[in-house]
Amino acid sequence: MSESRTPDTPDMPDWEKRFRAPRVSLPDWAEDAPDRALFVSNATGTYELYAWDRATGEQRQVTDRPNGTTDGVLSPDGTWIWWFDDKDGDEFGVWRRQPFTGGPDEPAVPGLAPSYPAGLVLSRDGRTAVVGRSTDDDGTTIHLAREGAEPVEIYRHRESAGVGDLSHDGSLIAIEHTEHGDAMHAALRVLRPDGTTVAELDDTKGGVEELGLEVLGFAPVDGDTRLLVGHQRRGRWEPMVWDVATGEETDLALDLPGDVGAEWYPDGSALLVVHGFEARSELFRFDLAARELIRIPTPPGTVSGATARPDGSVEYLWSSAAEPPAVRSTAGGVVLDPPGMACPASVPVEDVWVEGPGGRIHALVQKPAGATGPLPTVFDLHGGPTWHDSDSFAAGPAAWVDHGYAVIRVNYRGSTGYGRAWTDALKHRVGLIELEDVAAVRDWAVSSGLADPERLILTGASWGGYLTLLGIGTQPDAWALGIAVVPVADYVTAYHDEMEALKAMDRTLLGGTPEEVPDRFAASSPLTYVDQVKAPVYISAGVNDPRCPIRQIDNYVKRLEIRDAPHEVYRYDAGHGSLVVDERIKQVRLELDFAARHLPA
Repeated sequence: MSESRTPDTPDMPDWEKRFRAPRVSLPDWAEDAPDRALFVSNATGTYELYAWDRATGEQRQVTDRPNGTTDGVLSPDGTWIWWFDDKDGDEFGVWRRQPFTGGPDEPAVPGLAPSYPAGLVLSRDGRTAVVGRSTDDDGTTIHLAREGAEPVEIYRHRESAGVGDLSHDGSLIAIEHTEHGDAMHAALRVLRPDGTTVAELDDTKGGVEELGLEVLGFAPVDGDTRLLVGHQRRGRWEPMVWDVATGEETDLALDLPGDVGAEWYPDGSALLVVHGFEARSELFRFDLAARELIRIPTPPGTVSGATARPDGSVEYLWSSAAEPPAVRSTAGGVVLDPPGMACPASVPVEDVWVEGPGGRIHALVQKPAGATGPLPTVFDLHGGPTWHDSDSFAAGPAAWVDHGYAVIRVNYRGSTGYGRAWTDALKHRVGLIELEDVAAVRDWAVSSGLADPERLILTGASWGGYLTLLGIGTQPDAWALGIAVVPVADYVTAYHDEMEALKAMDRTLLGGTPEEVPDRFAASSPLTYVDQVKAPVYISAGVNDPRCPIRQIDNYVKRLEIRDAPHEVYRYDAGHGSLVVDERIKQVRLELDFAARHLPA
C-alpha cells in the first residue's frame, strides 16, 4: 500500500491529522483461500478497495475513482473481487469485477441494468452470484447469475428485501423480506436456486407483534442446512440456529444483557459472539456442543467488526473514544498497520444517565482535558435512526473537543442497543420523540454546570441532520446554532425523491405515505417549523444524495431566504457524505468556522 499522501508535519493541527492518518477496515478473507483478503483504506486520500496477499505481504489498490469506493466482495475461492460502481455517490449502478491478482475490470453481470444494491453473495467457486437489486419501478428483485448465462429472476416484490446468504454447497438461498409492509422487522425465506420456497420464518405474526429476524449465515459445511438467525423474541437481538430442512429451532439462550450478534467459526463447531451493551462491546466464543460461552479478552471500548480465522484466532477492529482504531488479533499484535502519520489520540468518553419521558437516556460526554464548565457544548446526534453512538473513535467530535467545546452524544429513543422497545418507540411521532430525549439531556447539561445555555450547538448528519433542523424549529429558544449535514429538511419531498428502500422505511415509521397520513408527515417535517427558527443555520449536502435528496433541502433553504434568516449552505459533488479526505476536512473546517463566527463569545 502506498504511503499516506500528506506527511506528518508539526504545524498540522491534531484534528486534521485524525482525518488524514491512514485507516483500514477489518479485512475480509476468502473462505477457501484464507491468505487472500480485501480491505478498505484511505491511504491515497480517498477511501478505496485494496487486495492483500497475506502469504507474500503484497497489497494492491483495486479501485481508483474520484469519489472513492467502499462496497466490495471477495469470492470464497479468492479468485475475484466484485465492487459496486455508482456515479459520484448516487448509489445507483452495477457490479463490476476484476481478478484478485490484478487486471481489467469487467461487468460482473452484463444482463442486469443499473439499480440500487440489495445484497450480494457469491458461490465458493465464484462462478455463481445471487444479486439483490432495488429500483423505483420494480421494488426489489433478486437474480441468480451464473457465469456465461443470462441472469434469472428468482424473487420480486414491491416492498424492500435483500439477499442474506448462500449455503456452503450453493443449494439454498436465504433472503430477508418485508412483504408484510413493516420495513423495520424482516421475515425470512429460504429458496432453491430455481426460486421455489424451502422454508419460511416470520415473527411479525400478521403485524400483531413487531418482531424482526435477520440472516447471520449458513453453517460453513457442505450439506449442512443450519442457518444462524438473529431474532428479537426476548426484546433484544439474539442468535439462534434454525435447521431449514427440518424446521428445528435451537435457542442458544446466551446469558448476556445486551444485543447479541454472531457468526460461525470456519469449521462450524462454534460461534463468534459479539455482545453490545451500553455503548460498548465484547467478544465471546460459544461452543455449540458443550454450550459453553468463553469470553475473548478485548480492551474496553467498541469492536466494530470481528472474524474467526481457520487457525482459531480472532481478528477484530477495535477503538475507543480516546484511542484510534486498530485491527488486532487474539494471536497478538496489530494485524494491519498502514504506513504514514500516526493518528493522534483524543479524550475518553464519560457515561451519563438522564431520566427522560420514556425512561433512562444514555449520553456520552467528551470535554477538553482539565476544562470546567460552563462550556460551549455541541450536541452531536447520530444517524440511523436505528443506530447508536458508542465508546468508539470519531474524528468529528474530537475536532470539536480540540477547539474547546464539550461534545454530548445522545442515544435517544430509536437507538439500537437498549432493547427492542427503545428502538421501536419513535414510530408515528417521528423526530419529536427523539428530541424529547435530547431536551432532557440538554436540561441536565445546563443544570449540572457543564454546558453554557447561551452557547449550545445542535448538529448531526443524515438522521442527525434531520433532527437538527427539526430541533431548531420545534425548540427555537434552546439552541444557539444548528449545523445540519445531509439532512431531511422537507419530509414530503424527501419521501417522493428518495430511494425505494427508504420510502418503505418511512411508511413503516409514519404509518403510510404522505397522501395517506399527511398530518404525521407535517408534524415530523422540519419545513413545517422553518418560520420559527431563530438560530443561524448551516447546511451541507451532497448533490447526488439518494437518501436525503437535494431538492427537498433547496425547498427548506428557499424558506430561510424569504425570511432573510441567517444561514449558509454548502453543496458538494458526492452522495450521502464524501469518501475523499480533503473534502471531509473542508466540511469540518467550514462547520468550525461557522460556529466561531456565529456563537456568542
